[in-house]
Amino acid sequence: MSVLTLGIQLVTVFRLDRTATALQDRVTALFEETREDVYRYLLTLGLRPARAQETVQEVFLRLYTSLKKGEDIQNPRGWIFRVAHNYGLKVRARQASEDPFDAGAELLLVSHSDSPEAELLERERVGQFHRAVEGLSDQQKRCLFLRMEGLRYPEIGAALGISASAVGEFLRRAMVRLKGSFEEGSR
Repeated sequence: MSVLTLGIQLVTVFRLDRTATALQDRVTALFEETREDVYRYLLTLGLRPARAQETVQEVFLRLYTSLKKGEDIQNPRGWIFRVAHNYGLKVRARQASEDPFDAGAELLLVSHSDSPEAELLERERVGQFHRAVEGLSDQQKRCLFLRMEGLRYPEIGAALGISASAVGEFLRRAMVRLKGSFEEGSR
């Protein structure tokens, strides 16, 4: 093997290593920016916390793999939520035979006041919100939570496989329904 051939091979290895490091840094930055948002979204799909954490890791592993293969991802945040949505639905289907996660248990954790009356009112308000959200359709809930995570209508549509105008309609209906629930509850 000539010195020139060995030199070319070393340069190629160093370039690949630099490329891999840049790719790892990019995925790490995206992970740090969006992991909590993705985790919360997966919880809204009905995944238990441990499964949601595993799913978040799988989503970012898939992102790294796709980017390493050279896939051109124009909107990484939208791509991440689309993959999280699709993969999260598969995970949720697998966990359906297990005992459901008790979302109402978090009401026990809502204690920010020294006053028992204020604590009771806060628990009631949080309970009312959860009941109102549970009354939404699955698609309305998904659109609402993705919007709360800061995604725009086209990104939500891409994540859920629907048009941006459908996203707008689902969100409009959700807001009307939530507003109606709170108006009924305040009477």
